[in-house]
Amino acid sequence: MERYRGMDRAALDVAYNNRAVVPGWQDYLDRWAEEGKPLYAQQATARDLSYGDGPRQRLDLFLAADDAAPTCLFLHGGYWQWNDKEGQAFVARGLLAHGINAAIGEYTLAPAATMAGICGEAVAQVAFLRHELAVRGRDPNRIYLAGISTGAHLMAQALAEPGVRGALLISGIYDLEPIRLSSLNGPIGLDFAEARAFSPLHQVPAETAPVIVAYGSDERPEIRRQSDDYAAVLSSLGRDVTCVPVPGCDHFSVLEQLSAPEGVLSRALASLVARTS
Repeated sequence: MERYRGMDRAALDVAYNNRAVVPGWQDYLDRWAEEGKPLYAQQATARDLSYGDGPRQRLDLFLAADDAAPTCLFLHGGYWQWNDKEGQAFVARGLLAHGINAAIGEYTLAPAATMAGICGEAVAQVAFLRHELAVRGRDPNRIYLAGISTGAHLMAQALAEPGVRGALLISGIYDLEPIRLSSLNGPIGLDFAEARAFSPLHQVPAETAPVIVAYGSDERPEIRRQSDDYAAVLSSLGRDVTCVPVPGCDHFSVLEQLSAPEGVLSRALASLVARTS
């Protein structure tokens, strides 16, 4: 039986089960969906913009008042097989409060799409967003990437894309090998080569935008370790990377540090924007 860092399949299932250690995880998802509704009603500029032909190849746009504002593209988590953009669009509140446009993206889920396809959709959203911003008279060359969990993994695929100035990657998966060996791989169908090819830890582009790697201090040890390892690899290559452990936060509550205007993560992203502008 294959193992990862001494863990067999059963142990990996436990190590990567973020819901098991947060009894109220569904309450978070329900509350976030409700908090997003007034944002859509009052501040959404455009909904369901299609960056492809698939039913989930769409994004929503919330534009700040300043035509010269930078834009953050955010992707939701859910182990590449759960959730949608509406359920985590509440993060736009924290972005808009700092004068940052918010683009909330979505992607095809496994098993309807392969890992290669899902990663390709993440990259395609950046190119689509640049074009959409230009058409709307907005700055297409100051794009920041953000995502949580698998959304962070997907945004890490786009760090070298044109127009990208920086990224905030929250509680991400940067080595897919333990996912391949766990039960999570059932709908995804990764083999060894695919896991390696789409692991940001092992496939760092020749150039990358500055990155903030963040996670909650109360998260699963494997999530924290993966984040630390990825930040260490970027640092070893001389890249601009900052590691931000967020005190007192788990895999769910950490996202509220981005949605809150005074949250640790919304302020960290705003500082990154100021520094790279």
